[in-house]
Amino acid sequence: MNKTRMLLLLALLSAFPPLSTDMYLPAIPLLVKIWQQPLALVNLTLVFFFISYCFFLLFYGPLSDRYGRRPLLLAGIGLFILASLLCALAGSVISMIVFRVLQAAGAASAATLALAISKDIYDGRDRERILAYIGVIMALAPMLAPVFGGWILTWFSWRWIFVSQATVAMIAWLGVWRMPETLKKPQTMSALQTAGIYLGLFHNRRYLGYALLVSVIVLPHFAFIGGSAHIYITRMGLSEQTFGYFFALNAAAIMAGSLACSRLLDLIGSRRLMTVGFAGVLIGGLLMLVRWVPDPWGLALPMTMISFCFGLSRPPSNNLVLEQVDRHAGAASSLLIFIYFMLGAFAMWLISLDWPDKIQMIGLLGTGAGGVLLGVWLLLPRIGRRRMVET
Repeated sequence: MNKTRMLLLLALLSAFPPLSTDMYLPAIPLLVKIWQQPLALVNLTLVFFFISYCFFLLFYGPLSDRYGRRPLLLAGIGLFILASLLCALAGSVISMIVFRVLQAAGAASAATLALAISKDIYDGRDRERILAYIGVIMALAPMLAPVFGGWILTWFSWRWIFVSQATVAMIAWLGVWRMPETLKKPQTMSALQTAGIYLGLFHNRRYLGYALLVSVIVLPHFAFIGGSAHIYITRMGLSEQTFGYFFALNAAAIMAGSLACSRLLDLIGSRRLMTVGFAGVLIGGLLMLVRWVPDPWGLALPMTMISFCFGLSRPPSNNLVLEQVDRHAGAASSLLIFIYFMLGAFAMWLISLDWPDKIQMIGLLGTGAGGVLLGVWLLLPRIGRRRMVET
């Protein structure tokens, strides 16, 4: 498989989480009405998706270190296709939650093993740049998915959203079928030894510290994903198609941030890029709190800034975390994405509560996450220099 096809395949695999959620978002207010269930219950189809997703991440990484990336991807994507078709047949919110859990179990193979494959193939700055390119291409999924979801709701039924997801997953499955195995040196280990890998990662304070730090940035992002359909469609009265366009603006900002990252890495370096990104999240959260323009732009414009800075800082942030390990890339990738999406699931649950002003809550999360990230990031060099002096 040539480099261009491999890059496109990695981007498609990385896009499974937004593909599984963002195309479905415009249907949430409709399902609240059809099934006569509260938003907090219907939103559990999002929350439990990410909890299941995170749980299975921890298995795919180590198993792929032993058995290879390709067989695990084929099995996981196959499960995703089956579960997507079951979601299309769901008749209640409970069955939808169950089928979404299965869908997440399959989707977990794609994103984490795409990151592991990038570790197999590319080194250092090349991997950092490839992650940025993947971020640019991958951003098309959350940019286009809710728009397509809105169109499907207009012309067909919400059930066709999941049929479409199964179709896209079949394309990815065929791409993996044609892909050569990228793991050159498989590892042989028992289940106890696999658990020991994760214990070792938890004892790697630099890896764990950086992973926890850079994952904080997802709080406003996932709160927006979980609450945007309710805010735009139910509260503001916009149509599903208009919601898709506003959500696409947010996704386009992530793509623009990733593209800017790929162009600026060689000019200003990773550290300055991350500093600018963290500061931008803080400023975007503050702008959302002061409500400087009327809705819907009072949410859309600050969230666009937060999303741009999210895309700008995430590729070097992920690379920084992976640079802290010399082996077990699959497990390290799995644990990093586990932390990332567990915090995201928490943010989705939090925003689904009956807040009087969900926009203010997203603004608070943006301000808090940006402030913590920027503060700790600026203090780290000083702490390092002080330790060097003391030793």
